[in-house]
Amino acid sequence: MKENLWRLSATEMAARVASRDVLSVELVESSLQRLEAVNPHINAIVDVLAQSALAAAQAADAAVERGDPLGPLHGVPVTVKVNVDMAGCATTNGVVAFKDLVAREDSPVVANLRRAGAIIIGRSNAPAFSYRWFTDNALHGRTLNPWNAQLTPGGSSGGAAAAVAVGIGAIAHGNDLGGSIRHPAYACGVAGLRPTSGRVPAYNPTQARERTLAVQLASVQGPLARTVSDLRLALAAMAAPDARDPWCVPVAPGAVEPRFPARVAVCAELPGVPTDATVADAVRRAARWLEEAGCIVEEVAPPSLNEACELWLNLVTTEALSGLAETIESSGDAAIRNAFSSQRRLASPFDLAGYVNALARRTSLVREWESFFQRYPLLLMPVSCQRAFRIDEDQRGDAQMRSIIEAQSPLTATAILGLPGLAVPTGLSAGLPTGVQIVAGRFQEALCLAAGEAIEARAGLCTPIEPVRGQ
Repeated sequence: MKENLWRLSATEMAARVASRDVLSVELVESSLQRLEAVNPHINAIVDVLAQSALAAAQAADAAVERGDPLGPLHGVPVTVKVNVDMAGCATTNGVVAFKDLVAREDSPVVANLRRAGAIIIGRSNAPAFSYRWFTDNALHGRTLNPWNAQLTPGGSSGGAAAAVAVGIGAIAHGNDLGGSIRHPAYACGVAGLRPTSGRVPAYNPTQARERTLAVQLASVQGPLARTVSDLRLALAAMAAPDARDPWCVPVAPGAVEPRFPARVAVCAELPGVPTDATVADAVRRAARWLEEAGCIVEEVAPPSLNEACELWLNLVTTEALSGLAETIESSGDAAIRNAFSSQRRLASPFDLAGYVNALARRTSLVREWESFFQRYPLLLMPVSCQRAFRIDEDQRGDAQMRSIIEAQSPLTATAILGLPGLAVPTGLSAGLPTGVQIVAGRFQEALCLAAGEAIEARAGLCTPIEPVRGQ
């Protein structure tokens, strides 16, 4: 049925547009109708781009008629996050003070999506400064988890994950400094890929100054989708090189072939970190599925994970104190000011010598992990050691913030090391999604995706869903 075209995967959409079985305009109209029906209940998309999307779809259909070369996402409706530049739109980053910061040109990831033929139908919500694992801000309001409104949809790409989960766009753009793609994907029951640092180019022309060094090393752009195959398609589209990002490392398609099945290190419970039984059970179940797929699985903890988590906290906080902290204090909403205050008290900021030595230590840890991946090409572990947090859990004092940071150590440790990580759903428990994280060595996204597809084939898909209302 034409009105249900929004249910198709991005892979199916692109194939049907290319074969002239369906028009891009029909896909966009169906997605916009879906957005109109469900977005009022979850507030995932805060800027609807219906007029420009329909115009782009008409142009996409004309290109098909002319027989032009088509990109991998030609005619496919997608969403992008409010913290990246998109010409003609405000890069609000969830901050009231930035509501009129209108971009004059596209960021690399937006430009790449457009060149791949994607049709951007809306901009997704994020917490203020994209700096919390909870998507809520004073400018755009709160995004609700479509499974349970009392739980966070994750952050900072919570709007992206919630949108994909309910069928608003086949692919969503997100970014990840400390789990901001993987945590929302996990909380909303979709798949999310954090690529290797440098794999997808990043730059915002509207930025007042360059990002600090550790943030540049840890932060990445990447996709969220309902299927792993759609993540592969989205990565191919997003990863085209762009000279504006000097950290960008072009990887030719097919240059990094997955060696799957592979030996897998399984770490269901992290040393010293309390782990929810449901989380650990999901990891062990996924390990059995990978074994069925031909992998050799062993229970092994990765090296120095807790140290890497602390390094993330202390480096990111130290750098924030060089300028971002003042901006948060002057322009942030109450929630981000409160959350950052807790983070600041829990961290141990470095002096100059400490900062230099911490960056040097990061290199040692990357070396340790890359050596680990020589023996175990894949690492299977939790996305978070706890299930999706209740909303505003980071507003309840330093002790609670410490437990949140500990639970998120599988996310922050891998981020500071610049490693790729895939969050993939493993089904439902007590009516809520469960999931696991697959990590590999640098530029081994294809291996992560191959393992993710093996898990997905056995777990099945739990989205799209109708958002739960009236909570």
